Amino acid sequence: MKRYEEKNYEFIVVGGGMAGLCAAVSAARHGTKTALVHARPVLGGNASSEIRIHISGADQSLKQTDYAEGGLVYEMMLDNKACNDTFCYSIWDTVLFEKAKQEKNLDVYFNTSMYDVETEGQRITAIRCFQETTEMRYRFTSPLFADCTGNGTLGYFAGAEFRMGSESAAESGEPHAPAEHNNDRMGNTILMKAVNVGHPIKFTPPSFAKKLTEHQLRYRVHSKTMKVDASMAPDPEEWLRLSACSCAAVDYGYWWLELMGDGDDIIPDYEKIRDDLYAYAYGIWDHIKNGGDHGAENYALAWVGALPGMRESRRLMGDYILSESDILEHRIFDDAVTYGGWCVDLHAAHGLLDFDLLPSDCHHFLGVYTIPYRCYYSRNIENLFMAGRDISTTKLGLASTRILGCCAIGGQAVGTAAALCRKYGTDPRGLAPHVGELQQQLLKDDLWLPAPFINTDPADLARSAAFSASSTSQGDASLLNNGVSRKLGDNLNGWKSDGISDCGETVDMKFDGVKTVSEFRLTFDSNFAYPIRVTMSANRQAQQRIGVPPELVKDFDIIMIKDGAEISKIEIRDNHQRHVVVKTPSVECDSVRFVFRATNGAPDVTVFEIRAY
Repeated sequence: MKRYEEKNYEFIVVGGGMAGLCAAVSAARHGTKTALVHARPVLGGNASSEIRIHISGADQSLKQTDYAEGGLVYEMMLDNKACNDTFCYSIWDTVLFEKAKQEKNLDVYFNTSMYDVETEGQRITAIRCFQETTEMRYRFTSPLFADCTGNGTLGYFAGAEFRMGSESAAESGEPHAPAEHNNDRMGNTILMKAVNVGHPIKFTPPSFAKKLTEHQLRYRVHSKTMKVDASMAPDPEEWLRLSACSCAAVDYGYWWLELMGDGDDIIPDYEKIRDDLYAYAYGIWDHIKNGGDHGAENYALAWVGALPGMRESRRLMGDYILSESDILEHRIFDDAVTYGGWCVDLHAAHGLLDFDLLPSDCHHFLGVYTIPYRCYYSRNIENLFMAGRDISTTKLGLASTRILGCCAIGGQAVGTAAALCRKYGTDPRGLAPHVGELQQQLLKDDLWLPAPFINTDPADLARSAAFSASSTSQGDASLLNNGVSRKLGDNLNGWKSDGISDCGETVDMKFDGVKTVSEFRLTFDSNFAYPIRVTMSANRQAQQRIGVPPELVKDFDIIMIKDGAEISKIEIRDNHQRHVVVKTPSVECDSVRFVFRATNGAPDVTVFEIRAY
């Protein structure tokens, strides 16, 4: 007898990459009974131990550090940093696993593939799934769904409008669009890791390895001894940039090991592409070890991926299609719910096989752009959200938004929106009148948005409070409720103490009368100038510090006061998070004292924002 169960949820997310995980956790935290249906045994998608892409984002690999993504994705990376200083991907897997499992409103179905979708009119009514490990068949029903599959599979099965390939310049008006529409796609990649074993070691390639020559790889950095001759490159400036960011690449790579296949659709070609990538991966290592001096005599392969990471396939169409022009013009949309800052990073169409081209053509800019809420739901399937690389963009828009940090904060926005749809009993499009509330909730949850979006939450009691501090070296305590929760340029947007006394440094928050308080939210400095992501790259590892950011406040007390008398006290110890939510039984007080007793190593305390509810 076939095993079969029917399950009903308030929100169902298909796909457990960083976008899907953030969507599911966010919805669950906001009280929505959520299911996360994931075809793999570990969470994280391209960022998981199966594929091992490190999480990049709007900071452009430390070029504009103030714009690093906060919110859930940063929370997860800080959790990882607290327990995983050896960059172990298995530990990172457990961090993501724990983050999902600790949410009481979230059920996760691992190793569970969606194989069919039921619809009525323009609505999804159910999805049918199979869990391979248990041989269980599921039918999941819900009023709301999110497609976080990457390929847009849920939307495709449901009949959602989608695009593939490049829009023409005449259609999109984008400065770098091709003259005619084409079906070029950025390809799939598997990564590799090698280690220096301290003595010469031989390598014998498998029989299926594909041979490559130095001439074919002349624009792909793959050697410690490779000489960079920019004058010979198709784009000398871009060649120098790629060479600089790929230095000492023998031990880790190769993002440019990329193939899009030969067919009209990259998705059905996935397995053939995987086989070819596998063959080229071992062919590249054979060339590095046996095809001349590449500085790899003492290096041995430690890991070769078997599951390709995908960059591009379907893009599901929403009520707005984000374009390259929006990105390069730094558009600030009224209904912005996320932002991006990665370059328009368009890879060679045939990847590795475009031997005469540079592997990537990046159109760089400084600053950020916003992504409107209208890009995160389907234009024709009424109850379908999407998050990740399948959101509503042009191909050139995707070239920036596909980066993992951007996908993750988009997932958080979608999960929060789903919770608000539940609150108002509406579909995604019907939430548009409440987008201001969505924006305020995202800011409240440490998902920063660029100006003019700041905290204007009428429920935040701290907005009308008066702040003072025991000492100040930079900024001012009065900035703790200015609505901005991070440093931007020369503006600290917060308060920094002058050292830490034996009794701790204090901030006093005085209300304009007696208030009932049951929650505090504090945002601390974690110094975005230092990355905290798990990565296989020795260069990226060297940029990081041991342990959690020392700037983070470690120990602090919250003392609630009424008429000069202490009413209640909460002690927080061993904190390693930037954004800390402290809940308490309701207390009537007219002021609150925050006593900051220790950081994780920094000599001063830095706080960006304090909220009270």
